Amino acid sequence: MAAPGPTGDGAGTVLDTHLAHLAAALLPFRRAEQLLARWGGELAHRLATGGRLLVAGNGGSAAEAQHLTAELVGKLRDDREPLSAIALHAETSALTAIGNDYGYDEVFARQVRAHGRPDDILLLMSTSGTSTNLLTAAHAGRDTGLRCWAFTGPTPNPLADACTETLAIDSPESQVVQELHLVATHVLCEYVDRALPAALAGRAAQPLSTGPARSTPVRTGVEVVLADEAPEVEAR
Repeated sequence: MAAPGPTGDGAGTVLDTHLAHLAAALLPFRRAEQLLARWGGELAHRLATGGRLLVAGNGGSAAEAQHLTAELVGKLRDDREPLSAIALHAETSALTAIGNDYGYDEVFARQVRAHGRPDDILLLMSTSGTSTNLLTAAHAGRDTGLRCWAFTGPTPNPLADACTETLAIDSPESQVVQELHLVATHVLCEYVDRALPAALAGRAAQPLSTGPARSTPVRTGVEVVLADEAPEVEAR
């Protein structure tokens, strides 16, 4: 007979239950690979041609977002040039100043308007997809001309509706959603690294302008961006 669980009801251990929820979400998560590969290629192109990635989240999702920017500014595995990626929640002085002066709903949106440029990428992470400050950031991204992607839990949810494309984890367990968001982060960075050499070579092959010299430097980076025309994609 099986040993009683922690509550003595014989239902299995906490770990058994958690792993069962994770296993249930893994099979549909495999369908996310095509989306992550395409996103990785797009990010590599944007970063190689002067773009930037902006990322934001709350709580555990904030930690996930900062993990992503660390992999891009630093490295995932092999050495390469640093890429421009900013975790908006990590700007603590700006975050608290904006929250104090404009309200917490604006803490990411105002930074998106400050740092975002057309065709940059904005990536917003949320297990629920209902956080008002992320929704406000998505709308600010749209107004600024960014392309907006989301990592969320199950759809439909408001954040998925507000973004161009969404990687949605099909699990009711927020812990499982966050764990697979981390897997998605690593896979996304792997595809960025694979696509980056070709993107950099394409940039180097572009002819130099014959017009007046410009002093504006080329930016490399990844941003989370919002766009209206592309369809939402879910990982199920």
